[in-house]
Formats: sequence, structure tokens, C-alpha cells
Amino acid sequence: QVQLVESGGGLVQPGGSLTVSCAASGSIFSIYAMGWYRQPPGKQRELVADIRSSGRTNYADSVKGRFTISSDNANNTVYLQMNSLKPEDTAVYYCNADIRTYYYGSYSRDTYWGQGTQVTVSS
Repeated sequence: QVQLVESGGGLVQPGGSLTVSCAASGSIFSIYAMGWYRQPPGKQRELVADIRSSGRTNYADSVKGRFTISSDNANNTVYLQMNSLKPEDTAVYYCNADIRTYYYGSYSRDTYWGQGTQVTVSS
């Protein structure tokens, strides 16, 4: 019912910048929150940042001051601007969304995940 499509990952040198985006589509009635998680090699998935429909944002301590999350509510899209990237930021980045859907007369609220996009920080 809902698809999250990510784009913008890639290879960047330490100290560089990269922006990843995620567009939600489908039977969306409203979006409560969207965010980004990441999973470094051999480690568990962790929250990077999220943004509520109110505009309130939340960041992991490791990315505060370097990453900025923003959203385009009209297009159900969330962005993660990553600056001053470090090798330890290397991970698969996953988009996450808390969405209320309306489908064939019924409402439902679920959490959805994108397929992931690789971000590699290396010289």
C-alpha cells in the first residue's frame, strides 16, 4: 500500500557532503513522522534522525551539528543532508515512515521501510 523509494547514496571522501532523499507513495492518508536509520557493516541498525509532522526533529548524538533532516510535506519526501562526513558514517541508510493509510474504506497505521541506500565515506 505504501512504497518508500530512496536515492542519493554513493561514495564520498571524508569531510565531504551528500544528500539522500526518500519519497513515499501509495494510499497515504497522513504521515506522522519520517526518518533515517543506518546500519554500519557488522552492527545493528540505529536511528540517525527523524522529523515529525509538526516539524520537530531528533538527531543521534553522533550526527548532531553535521546532518540536517528536512521534509517536503506536499510531496511526502524527506531529505538528509550530511556534511563533514566521516568514515564511521559508512553504512546502509534506510528510510523509515510512520504512516496512516486509507485503503478501501479502512484506516490503518503502520511503519514502513525503504530498501536502503549505501553511503560509503572513504578516501
